[in-house]
Amino acid sequence: MPATNPSVLVIGSSNTDLIIKAERIPNPGETILGGEFARAAGGKGANQAVAAARLGGNVTFICKTGNDILGRQSVQLFQDEGINTSYLLSDPKNPSGVALITVDSDAENCIVVASGANAELSPADLLKAQEVIQKSAIVLMQLEIPIDTVEYVAKTAAGSNIKVLLNPAPARELSEELLRNISIITPNKTEAEMISGIQIKDMETAALAAKAIKDKGVETVILTLGNKGALVLHEGVSTIIAALKVDAVDTTAAGDVFNGALAVALSEGKSVTDATSFACKAAAISVTRMGAQTSAPFRREAEEFVVNSKAVI
Repeated sequence: MPATNPSVLVIGSSNTDLIIKAERIPNPGETILGGEFARAAGGKGANQAVAAARLGGNVTFICKTGNDILGRQSVQLFQDEGINTSYLLSDPKNPSGVALITVDSDAENCIVVASGANAELSPADLLKAQEVIQKSAIVLMQLEIPIDTVEYVAKTAAGSNIKVLLNPAPARELSEELLRNISIITPNKTEAEMISGIQIKDMETAALAAKAIKDKGVETVILTLGNKGALVLHEGVSTIIAALKVDAVDTTAAGDVFNGALAVALSEGKSVTDATSFACKAAAISVTRMGAQTSAPFRREAEEFVVNSKAVI
């Protein structure tokens, strides 16, 4: 465990996940019989906040839930994880977010989200959080909340020289003004193609996409490539961080665990490459477990994982 207790602010979504395991993901108009069913806490923001807390971060989480049983259960869960919930908001009109998830026999997933109260988290809701934004070591966001809220927070944090880490998921177009306020961006292949306009076919085209994104104003680009690892473009140097070989059972929150781990490691002062290696380990552990937040490892697990791990590349 690190000597310091860094401040990580996560702003984003909170959902309840309804998960069915099936042999395969159904085609349009098709009904198939699945197997195991589970209900779990999810939402990209919440997943990343829980991952960061378990991995040693002093985490504050800001989201908006519905004034319903799902929202109250989510808040209790965050508190049980040691997350600061002082800035959470409750929407009196809209329900808490829900995600319907199908996981196939190859551990790949298909997700549909009903955003509910997440879609109502506005810049005005963040006015009372200015102080916590400006005092954070790093601010981590995703795109399951309104884009104007993401833009507002990024501008506020960047104006106070606070690192802004953006996981640009789900994929969408981003303004260059937003990108100029981002310190680190972590797109996957699909997201990187959308932001850069470059089709990624191999590591060479991945490097071109990363450079195109950096040229839009982002300081550091970390392109996640699944079992091919991650490509890091930082200070003009491109580095490939190898993935780790594990027996995957559910990839649902791998990206979220990666980003939560990355935020903690960066806030502790680790180099970008070392932080990315740490994040790859945490994500590798998560895919060996079912569920979203339930799959996030604790700090000791991530630190010891290298002993039994094997690089794919």
